[in-house]
Amino acid sequence: MLRIAQTLNGQLLAAMERAFPEAVQRAREAGQPLDPQLAPASKPEFGDFQANGALPLAKPLGQPPRAIATAIVEQLAADPAFGALCEAPQIAGPGFINLTLLPERLAAEVQDRLRDPRLGVPAVEATAAGAPLAPVIVDFSSPNIAKEMHVGHLRSTIIGDALARVLEFRGHQVLRLNHVGDWGTQFGMLITHLKQVAPEALTTADAVDLGDLVSFYRQAKARFDDDEAFQTTSREEVVKLQGGDPVSLKAWGLLCEQSRREFQKIYDRLDIRLSERGESFYNPYLEGVVADLDACGLLVTDDGARCVFLEGVSGKDGKPLPVIVQKSDGGFNYATTDLAAIRYRFAAAPDGDGACRVIYVTDAGQANHFAGVFQVARRAGWIPPHGSVEHVPFGLVQGEDGKKLKTRAGDTVRLRDLLDEAVERAEADLRRRLAEEERSEDEAFIQHAATTVGLAAVKYADLSTNRITNYQFSFDRMLALQGNTAPYLLYAVVRIAGIARKGGDLEAGGPGAAAAAAAPLIFTEPQEWALVRELLRFDAVIAEVEEELLPNRLCTYLFELSQVFNRFYDQVPVLKAEEPARTSRLALCRLTTDTLKQGLGLLGIPTLERM
Repeated sequence: MLRIAQTLNGQLLAAMERAFPEAVQRAREAGQPLDPQLAPASKPEFGDFQANGALPLAKPLGQPPRAIATAIVEQLAADPAFGALCEAPQIAGPGFINLTLLPERLAAEVQDRLRDPRLGVPAVEATAAGAPLAPVIVDFSSPNIAKEMHVGHLRSTIIGDALARVLEFRGHQVLRLNHVGDWGTQFGMLITHLKQVAPEALTTADAVDLGDLVSFYRQAKARFDDDEAFQTTSREEVVKLQGGDPVSLKAWGLLCEQSRREFQKIYDRLDIRLSERGESFYNPYLEGVVADLDACGLLVTDDGARCVFLEGVSGKDGKPLPVIVQKSDGGFNYATTDLAAIRYRFAAAPDGDGACRVIYVTDAGQANHFAGVFQVARRAGWIPPHGSVEHVPFGLVQGEDGKKLKTRAGDTVRLRDLLDEAVERAEADLRRRLAEEERSEDEAFIQHAATTVGLAAVKYADLSTNRITNYQFSFDRMLALQGNTAPYLLYAVVRIAGIARKGGDLEAGGPGAAAAAAAPLIFTEPQEWALVRELLRFDAVIAEVEEELLPNRLCTYLFELSQVFNRFYDQVPVLKAEEPARTSRLALCRLTTDTLKQGLGLLGIPTLERM
């Protein structure tokens, strides 16, 4: 109900100005504009909205807040536009103003959403000059070359994708960037090892696959740790690579390309879209980062390294902590690359992306790193006044024992294996239920349904948890048909869509939908009004996720919506109702289906026609 809330906010402000013109003027002169403090009501019995703006006015006006609220309400009563929107306001407690929307206004909102493919969610507006909005960058996933994606990449990939989908739905131009680890000193040992044990890889396509490369990485690391001669050759190889040696570059490219192909299999399976822009992309800009920081007086040489000392951040010795930008040997590190990325991302085209907001989806352990990098970038002036950088941290994926999720052998769980098991378990559960119900389904249906449910269960279990906390990974819990799970919501969509089909064609564009959109909707039962109000919360929830970057808010809403619908359907007849109740209730069924499908789609979860 964002549009209604904005209208009410304007009406409250106008009423406050009419009731207390001198106070309003003084507040404006002091740079303290009035705020009606309008918010959704905390309980249904308080109405739809609650305005608490009378309370902070008590001291400057020298009046009791209840008297102030009374004066505001009197002005509202004199406003015909307010009278067409709300019932008579009620003053509660010390001066809260409770506002209840007129039933016909709520019904009209439902009807509007039945006609609106965006379900009432407004698209962001273009700039005043009509120019396109500046891009929003979401930096997520970020696996390392020559390593397989593991369960640790799951959260960044799924959370980042959901946030990108929500921002795109709102109308933002989103750059989905995959900052892969495709550069650095580790490539010296990898290329050296590759040249020595698989020289054919440099002349023959597909001589090694990712499994080999993972094994190569472990072997190369072991040799690097134990063999001084290998260490020396590896360091020389890094210099060759950075210097553009053709053979070294070819080996590096082979490692990157074969890893990239395996990563893409995971992304395709999860329906994730990403544009790769690895660490290597920013190499040409690293010297510029150092030069810029030096020119603006931030760079300090300390023990041979060039650093920026952070303000307000001290170590155990009480001294400011440094962000090392260039090591004493002249090399660069992750902080330098991340600073170059920020500088490029905010720089205007054609020298950069011209972004207005950059969002980094990484584990919570990198919070201090990003806090330091962001501070340096702000002090250097690379983040414009209108721009924002945000770290979206997330906790660990744990096993059911509360410890970090590992295989029985103690290895990190490969993401590929985890997804395989989710689909296999979903298929076994589906076959068991089909046997119990004595239903016969073809293999294509079983495979499609099992894949959809299995992958949805993994995604939803992650997204429904507050990302800031750790969460325990449990196949049994995430595949359950009861509770706040993907299978429960997918089943709800199938069930509600089936109800709508039995009542006539209520799909968008069908005759039933046209009838529901044309005829006035009539609601009389409390269960109907509860569902109406829940459906109309969708736009506010999307705005909340856009601002706070917490996908679990959307998950909670979808679960609560399905529960409110179930109470409505269990307690109020729909298909057997008389007109006009029947058409009105079927319209609620259709809008519930559309809202659940849209919400799940924004989480990257497709729905099924039947289960």
